[in-house]
Amino acid sequence: MRTANSENGARDADFIQSLERGLAVIRAFDAEHPKLSLSEVAASTRLSRAAARRFLHTLVSLGYMRMEGSQFSLRPKILELGYAYLSSLSLPEVAMPHLEQLVEQVRESSSVSQLDGDDVVYIARVPTRRIMTVAISVGTRFPAYATSMGRVLLADRPDDWLDGYLASVALVPLTSHTMSEAAALRAELGKIRAQGWALVDQELEEGLRSVAAPIRDADGRAVAAVNVSTHAGRRSVSEVVDDLLAPLLRTAQAIEADLHRASGTAGARRVR
Repeated sequence: MRTANSENGARDADFIQSLERGLAVIRAFDAEHPKLSLSEVAASTRLSRAAARRFLHTLVSLGYMRMEGSQFSLRPKILELGYAYLSSLSLPEVAMPHLEQLVEQVRESSSVSQLDGDDVVYIARVPTRRIMTVAISVGTRFPAYATSMGRVLLADRPDDWLDGYLASVALVPLTSHTMSEAAALRAELGKIRAQGWALVDQELEEGLRSVAAPIRDADGRAVAAVNVSTHAGRRSVSEVVDDLLAPLLRTAQAIEADLHRASGTAGARRVR
């Protein structure tokens, strides 16, 4: 294993080489090398045996590593280092790596949004190609009733809240396909609530189809939604469900898992 110092050249006076070496020792362990001897760690990190021994025994003393005979391995406490990172992340930062993986898999654009008043606001996005006449970026707003993400978030709201929303919102038909009757929208939201996802077919813009799923917090509340959008010329409605729904649901679950870990770690720190 090459150390950061050897890869990046000389460091400034504030660079702590011992920290770099300690992290190199931790990174020497992975799925293919869950247990290593002192000699193997020294060879992997290009440290002397004496230096490798000091780092290993320090990590053992701190509880991040265990020693069994001549073999060293990581202990679960090492996850605290990753949890510290997760607990500092915002929802967009947590979601972005998962969106990138999803887009790479399905070759369609994906976004995350939250409900703000009567609109959804985009907070994260990974595009593939331009499929709308309006450019979408972080901060873009659309009426919730005409979007898959908006409907997922509306469906999670209690009935009394929906009563007020449907009584006050102007369901303007944005295309010839837009659902603009309150009774029809209420029925659709009930269907979405039951099945756990929403599909919108050309209601926001002609030619645009999208499917969305909720992102729930540890209490089960939909705090955001994630979608995949495609052009109607590329995928039929049935193909959207067959090809995109399962990867989308897995992505929503992965984002939720990271959010739950982050919130759990932050909560644990508060009660210590």
